[in-house]
Amino acid sequence: MCQYVAEDGKATAWHLMHLGTLAQSGAGMLCIEATAVLPEGRITHGCLGLWDDATESALKPVVAAVRDYSNTPLIMQVAHAGRKASSRVPWEGGELILPAADGWTIYGPSAISQKDGENPPVELDEAGMRRIRDAFGETARRALRLGVHGIEIHGAHGYLIHQFLSPISNRRTDQYGGSLENRMRFPLELFETVRGAVPEDKPVGVKVSATDWVACGWDLEQTIEFARELKKRGADWIDVSSAGISPHQKVMIGPGYQVPFAQAVREATGLTTIAVGLITEPHQAEEIVASGKADLVALARAMLYDPRWPWHAAAELGGQVDTAPSFWRAPPRQHGGIFHYNQYGQR
Repeated sequence: MCQYVAEDGKATAWHLMHLGTLAQSGAGMLCIEATAVLPEGRITHGCLGLWDDATESALKPVVAAVRDYSNTPLIMQVAHAGRKASSRVPWEGGELILPAADGWTIYGPSAISQKDGENPPVELDEAGMRRIRDAFGETARRALRLGVHGIEIHGAHGYLIHQFLSPISNRRTDQYGGSLENRMRFPLELFETVRGAVPEDKPVGVKVSATDWVACGWDLEQTIEFARELKKRGADWIDVSSAGISPHQKVMIGPGYQVPFAQAVREATGLTTIAVGLITEPHQAEEIVASGKADLVALARAMLYDPRWPWHAAAELGGQVDTAPSFWRAPPRQHGGIFHYNQYGQR
């Protein structure tokens, strides 16, 4: 989850503490928060970025420390916020900041604002789209140079890629708008750019919103078609979330409420699928994977609340996890067998 504490896109000591803690959680994979590929692609002033030598240098010691002291595979989620950029941090309301008030110009597939009354984004021309595609590829190369194990492209939650996919935000009349094929065109071109920048032995996944929860918007059927096209182009997984394109969304929230979307995508495409969304209890997560509803479960808020969630899940379910030897004496006696006794650090 976004932390909103970077400085001009640059990682700080907060990121070292935050990711260092999660790297000792025993999770099967650790995903760095949405990382902007361009300055104007940040959601807020505090969003993490990786677009130049300065942002790369700031993130280098963070990644190095995680790699030195943890065996957990490290993934970077790369992103561009599109029309949802230049916003205040959530605890300050999250509203759009105009350029005259220390914000910046925002871009989208069409000049349609996220909320009624907001200034609309500038509609991207092909030169602007090419610049963004190239930036995603360059950020992926920088991330791999730092030592991450793979990339997840953020195509969900109303950010730029999702904006191109959804007919709510994409009203273009050229080859990038209108039909499903056209609305998928730019996201698929962008995926191909990232996939081409990442060696075949390194994975590239995509996070999607399976539905806008708005009538006549993006939906599960279109998501499945998009997933099929991603699979053809070498996607290694699809991370299935939902919502974010419109304040008019009507989300039916409850425990595991997005799991049926992940299950439907998995059954229709055979693509490795990650389930998310109010998955908080070990037995709940275990049932999702064991029953074949998804291949993996990703936790966000639950891990922020309990950074040792996998330790406790292992104790409850009779499993084992990896962590550094300094923690091996931590569990209560009855749970003393939850750790694999492996040395850390596989640079």
